[in-house]
Amino acid sequence: MQNASYTAQAYRRQQILTASPEMLTLMLYNGAIRFINEGIKFIGEEEKEKSNASLLRAQDVMIELMSSLDMEYEIAKELYPLYDYIYRALIVGNLANNIEKLDEAKELVVELRDTWHEAMKKAGKAKQSS
Repeated sequence: MQNASYTAQAYRRQQILTASPEMLTLMLYNGAIRFINEGIKFIGEEEKEKSNASLLRAQDVMIELMSSLDMEYEIAKELYPLYDYIYRALIVGNLANNIEKLDEAKELVVELRDTWHEAMKKAGKAKQSS
């Protein structure tokens, strides 16, 4: 059982090391969504420590997204306040076990993820046609 866990971790590590910056961003969005879902689930199960741990990981993802922005671009200046809002919503949701706030944060991340994924597809099609 431990060998399977080690193999899965090695595979994930290799995925991260070989991923493009665009794919890493998509992976961060997916991770945030997963951690928020876990946090909400654990709140419902009254597992406060597990919920806190998952929501702290979601907060870490938002910090990573904020720190990776290149503020020379206008889009980064527009994304930063949105990421910051999501980050703060996660904090409030975590501290107060407020599922509504966590759902709001998750909806925003899902929207960002879906938009990012569509942009990646369009960029890929543009590369193929040139």
